[in-house]
Amino acid sequence: MRLVFVYGPPAVGKLTVAKELSKITGFKLYHNHVSIKAVKPVFDFGTPTFWKLVGKYRMEVIEEAAKAGIDIIFTFVYSKPSDDESVAEIRKSVEKYGGKVCFVHLYSERDELMKRIDSRSRRYWGKLSSGQLLDELLSKNDLFGKVTGARSLSIDTTLTQPKKAATQIADHFGLYRK
Repeated sequence: MRLVFVYGPPAVGKLTVAKELSKITGFKLYHNHVSIKAVKPVFDFGTPTFWKLVGKYRMEVIEEAAKAGIDIIFTFVYSKPSDDESVAEIRKSVEKYGGKVCFVHLYSERDELMKRIDSRSRRYWGKLSSGQLLDELLSKNDLFGKVTGARSLSIDTTLTQPKKAATQIADHFGLYRK
């Protein structure tokens, strides 16, 4: 099992790149807002119970995919260092079943993120779509850092088109369909 762990700040293009990568590789796409949408109707966003259930749901899906040998792409907004423990848990869970985690760090210029934040597709998934809230989030958290203790392929999505980024990822990790 291979888990392509695509991370970066909001509006960097994680889901867009992941969709293109899924087309190239045939990997299943499990993006972070699937788990958020599953929990949000019952628990308020950001509450301790909300995050506990979202984390549990993500871990269960990823672990079951690892057990079953299903290759997946997962998107995640990584905040350094507060997310280090949960990322380490995911990695441990995948490796426990002989899987491999391929870390992909997407980044972009801050001005570009501000241009992208209010898109229709972001609103559809209930993603952050306010420039003011993005600015606050970026000021309070390190969302541009690389995952601690792991090698990551880094791609600047400021000018790199999603399909090209996906091809770079597939080439780097050898992820083409068999």
